[in-house]
Amino acid sequence: MSMTERLEMFAFFAGYPLVFYVIYFFAKKTLQRPVYKNRAIYLFPLAYALLGTLYWGLQLRNWYPDYQIKNIVSNTYHIYSKIWALLSIIFWIPFFFKRPFLSVLHSLFFFLLLLRDIFSQVLFHDQDIYTLRNEMTVYTVSLLLNLLALVVVSTFYFLTIYMKSKRKIPRSW
Repeated sequence: MSMTERLEMFAFFAGYPLVFYVIYFFAKKTLQRPVYKNRAIYLFPLAYALLGTLYWGLQLRNWYPDYQIKNIVSNTYHIYSKIWALLSIIFWIPFFFKRPFLSVLHSLFFFLLLLRDIFSQVLFHDQDIYTLRNEMTVYTVSLLLNLLALVVVSTFYFLTIYMKSKRKIPRSW
């Protein structure tokens, strides 16, 4: 896998499990009403699907102007990892986004790739230190990107609820 492709996948998907579990941990402790906790947890797969859609857009931009399958396959290293990353858009489908832990399982693949790189550097000194620094920088960006996606999806969700509640209230003059 080329370094650029790997860093792109890390940037979009590797930070998701940590963000999910940290917020899930705090939501479990602080929120007393399970309805709101469940709604917050169910927004995670939608944020993941948003990131998957943005990743699709990046790949379409990278493949431009030649969108032929032959060109895409010949210019992509480890195509199965890229297909796995592109499958993240399935979390727009209600069957999948209603099961938040499936999105965590999907993203664990990229998180484990990152851990493999870290352990190979620490134990075997396989990579130079600059590669590991780049990956840690990209992982930090991934954490922020996943938080931002969750904020965007949550804002859209709560604005939708607010607009629906405004419609239901009859106005009396």
